Amino acid sequence: MRQAPGGDREIVRSYPYRSSCPSTVWGELVANTTRDLFFAGYTNYFLWLDQPAFVATLRQKLAAGCRVRFLLGDPVGEVTRSREQVEDVALTVSTRIRITLEHLEKLGSHEGLETRFSAPSDAANHVSLSVFRFDDEALVTPHLARMVGHDSPLLHLRRYGNGGMFQRFAEHAEELWSRGAQSGQTAGTPQ
Repeated sequence: MRQAPGGDREIVRSYPYRSSCPSTVWGELVANTTRDLFFAGYTNYFLWLDQPAFVATLRQKLAAGCRVRFLLGDPVGEVTRSREQVEDVALTVSTRIRITLEHLEKLGSHEGLETRFSAPSDAANHVSLSVFRFDDEALVTPHLARMVGHDSPLLHLRRYGNGGMFQRFAEHAEELWSRGAQSGQTAGTPQ
């Protein structure tokens, strides 16, 4: 694959809408990940709808020693309630988070599987930027104004050395993760 010169060499592809990124791209990224799957979207609910047999796929990844993490917004948090008013859609933010928690409950408890809620002080930063990491690649969605995630743009990034866009977005997600509150992973409620 030809790499672009300059600071944008890590951009594999950009999409005007997250929903315009083919589900096969997501599937291939998950399939090719061996070390660390990190889903740091505020709700992550679309993954369960978009990826066939996602629970089984995650079980296979975990069995092979892959770390799998979900960073979610708190379904009863103030930022969640505020975002629901901004989006003003029938499928609310809290409902989308609960869909993910329900699927995580079906996945069960596994070594290497962790779920956290972003800290209240970080929730505004989390709800405005989703980072989905697959080892050394990432899909990043900056959320626009009143748009729900699937209507916001998406960047597909691949690590190309240190200090680039991939690392900056990965560090953002790791920082949110480091302050996140442990979730009752199988219970689907905050601790």
